Amino acid sequence: MKRIKYFVFSLFIFSASSCQQDHADKESKQMDVPSSGDQSENLSGEDIQEKSISPVFDLTYIMGKFDPSTHPDFDSIDLKYADRRGMFLRKDAYADFKRMYDAAQKEGISLQIRSAARNFDYQKGIWERKWTGETKIESGKDASVAYPNPLDRAKQILLYSSMPGTSRHHWGTDIDLNSFDNDWFREGEGLKVYTWMQKHANEFGFCQPYTDKTQYERTGYEEERWHWSYMPISEPLTVQAKKLLKNEMISGFSGSEVAPTVNMVDNYVLGIHPDCLNKRSIWE
Repeated sequence: MKRIKYFVFSLFIFSASSCQQDHADKESKQMDVPSSGDQSENLSGEDIQEKSISPVFDLTYIMGKFDPSTHPDFDSIDLKYADRRGMFLRKDAYADFKRMYDAAQKEGISLQIRSAARNFDYQKGIWERKWTGETKIESGKDASVAYPNPLDRAKQILLYSSMPGTSRHHWGTDIDLNSFDNDWFREGEGLKVYTWMQKHANEFGFCQPYTDKTQYERTGYEEERWHWSYMPISEPLTVQAKKLLKNEMISGFSGSEVAPTVNMVDNYVLGIHPDCLNKRSIWE
């Protein structure tokens, strides 16, 4: 009888110990705790998150020097949601966009993706066509004629277009919706779309990075009511960009020599509304 009691007691102790270990293992996985070699560090949740994303979101990714069509984290966008075929978005951003699309449809709001992931080469094409005057800038001017000085020309193009290597569209997290005209969003159908997005986009993880500068003091691009960013991924990417991206790295296209002069990283990459930073300050 004593042996039986001892066996039962031992089994209870072993089971309790196993449950505690299982619980600890689950918590460890949920927190993305670093490997045993890093366990001696006193890491905050923020540090753990940043360590876990570093191997994925390196400079190659941040600067868009990859092909979204072959990247395992990207999906092609169905024509149901876009104005043309051949666009790509990160799978996580795409999944939540589709949920947002369905919710908007139920309220009579139609969302249509006009632009999504654009890698370095794609953005280089946009930039250089404006730089050479092949494409007119938003004012309708030929920038190569109207602004012969490289710095002046770059500043005019930068009102609405990013230098290659610095665009949030590189990340597969950002989309342009419905129209590229701010005025379209100020009345009629456009106003309904913009009002709905302002009220509900955050429920699905999206924020507007380039807001009205008169309402919130920030640097960088002008207001873009069409541009929405998937914050669960773009927010940590912004933090990584601040750490890793330097103005001197921005090169390989016409006019890149002025990137340090205009301070592309601080004034443009980081020139976003704080709502897109999940209330986290990346300037501290």
